[in-house]
Amino acid sequence: MSLSTTIKSIQDIMRKDVGVDGDAQRIGQLVWLIFLKIWDDREQELELIEDDFQSPLVDVTWMENGDTRTAADLRWSAWATDEEGITGDKLLAFADDTLFPALKGMEVGPKVDGDDAEAQAARALRSRRLLIRSVFEDAYQYMKSGTLLRQVINKLEADIDFNDSKSRHLFGDIYEGILKGLQSAGNAGEYYTPRAVTQFAVDMVAPKLGETVLDPACGTGGFLACAIENVRKEHVQNPEQEAQLQASIRGVEKKPLPHLLCVTNMIVHGIDVPTGIAHDNTLSRPLRDISIRDRVDVIVTNPPFGGMEEDGIENNFPSSFRTRETADLFLVLIVEMLKDGGRAAVVLPDGTLFGEGVKTRIKEHLLQTCDLHTIVRLPNGVFAPYTSIKTNVLFFTKGRPTREVWYYEHPYPEGYKSYSKTKPMRIEEFEPEKAWWTDRKETERAWRVSIEDIRERGYNLDISNPNAPEDTHEDPDVLLGRYEKEKAAAAALREELRRVLATALAGGAE
Repeated sequence: MSLSTTIKSIQDIMRKDVGVDGDAQRIGQLVWLIFLKIWDDREQELELIEDDFQSPLVDVTWMENGDTRTAADLRWSAWATDEEGITGDKLLAFADDTLFPALKGMEVGPKVDGDDAEAQAARALRSRRLLIRSVFEDAYQYMKSGTLLRQVINKLEADIDFNDSKSRHLFGDIYEGILKGLQSAGNAGEYYTPRAVTQFAVDMVAPKLGETVLDPACGTGGFLACAIENVRKEHVQNPEQEAQLQASIRGVEKKPLPHLLCVTNMIVHGIDVPTGIAHDNTLSRPLRDISIRDRVDVIVTNPPFGGMEEDGIENNFPSSFRTRETADLFLVLIVEMLKDGGRAAVVLPDGTLFGEGVKTRIKEHLLQTCDLHTIVRLPNGVFAPYTSIKTNVLFFTKGRPTREVWYYEHPYPEGYKSYSKTKPMRIEEFEPEKAWWTDRKETERAWRVSIEDIRERGYNLDISNPNAPEDTHEDPDVLLGRYEKEKAAAAALREELRRVLATALAGGAE
């Protein structure tokens, strides 16, 4: 059974539960269950790897009504894996009265100093407890039937194994299915970035071991997952390098559900304690407070576009860049967050390229501060069915001004008129761009524009391909002949229709 089919069958079970109202709550319920299962799968690996491993879900204490409570074992394997285990009212009472209060109020213990093995193990335990508490801070247990909850748990346990590498790579399929549910629940604005786009962007930016990688609007972590795989494949050869990689991944997501999914995704991709994934709004911090220590080497992101930020957020930015449009504010933030020499790949809509006013000032700042060396123009339908907005991937390096911008117009594959579920965008489509990248020449798909021309255009970056082959037209005499033929056929059809109607009317008169 496919993962998408499993997710659908689980949601069908939840629809029978009176406590779960709508797709958004069903998805929220599903996600925290998936998290606990994945966490348990990962703990089984860590027990083999770490000599002093301690589960943060064993001997958990929390305060409730002024009293200290303790749970001996809250691991998924302790209460969920036995399909004949607790169910009905007993399971529901455990979830409502023990599991959720413990996870939300978990005591993490004091900070620990020292470098010996015991101190390191204590710090790791504390970090894991902090992570779990933050993840469950905005999670909820909606179900009212313990019997149906047991059916959901059994389905997850039987059909999904995240210790299986194939299932790990299909995590994006789960997210896409969840997004479709959110769309039907009326929660617009969440877009699943196709893996082909995230992988191409990361491949071209090519993060290295030791470089800090940030996605300031990380959603469920698609860009970060690609970066992890890229660095691990190219640079990681020993445990010390793996630890260095894990410490270099950062993400920020303001919505609870995508944040929980991102933390889960990072665990699936081998990040043992993804404390670098913050639950926050990146734009809520004043730009002037960003210090050298906060800046990063690589940013890969698809910031939200088409949305407006809440009142007051724009005041965190210099007056010349103040706007409530989310994508514009993120572009300013990204430029500020990069170190000199730092590299970025950012997915942005066409509106950013041709927009005026504040958008013009932002683009001028980008071109003066960074080398915007490449814009890859994506075709329509890349983000279908979530939005039809045309998008681009902007690649730039901070620390030197732009002298020229190269454009590459990404075509549909031969025979395609758009993308669909059965015909998704594939990473192989980007092979021409990759081959062109290091030895650039103007082609039918590629062209360059000087900074002088861009200034003359008022920093309008929405520049059409001057090298595109012209549409071919047939000979005018041929077209005229076809027109006359079709005109005659239409006249004959009208005459035949008139005759039929006249006959019918005459018959009716009799």
